[in-house]
Amino acid sequence: MERTRVNITVGLFVVLGVLALGYLSVKLGRVSFLGGGGYVVFAEFPSVGGLKPGSTVEIAGVEVGRVESIRLKNYEALVTLRIDSGVKLQEDSIASIKTKGLIGERYLRLSPGGSDKIIEPGGRIREVEAPVDFEELLSKYIFGKV
Repeated sequence: MERTRVNITVGLFVVLGVLALGYLSVKLGRVSFLGGGGYVVFAEFPSVGGLKPGSTVEIAGVEVGRVESIRLKNYEALVTLRIDSGVKLQEDSIASIKTKGLIGERYLRLSPGGSDKIIEPGGRIREVEAPVDFEELLSKYIFGKV
């Protein structure tokens, strides 16, 4: 009888541990089911230079969304952004790809505009800034083409 009680207690702890591990994996991995919250906006870049799906979208250093996907359209990179529903983007907002630190990961920074018009869900950010290609810049400097 006592052994059965110990086995049931251990089994409950194992089940609770697996459930807690699953919950933390979903939350820390920022996995979203059923499309997640927020709304989708698109931006076209001539080059994304290392930006990846899942990268953060920030305004003033605050995370306001994620890069959902990147695909090729008319020889440009079409970036799909999922923006939090509480954030409204002006029509003249600027999207630029930046680097965290010297050799850090890429993220997308949004600079809000001053327009009264808001980008609708499924809309497009028209003003974009491509990332700086450090290798190209360095090779121009080294070989004297600056």
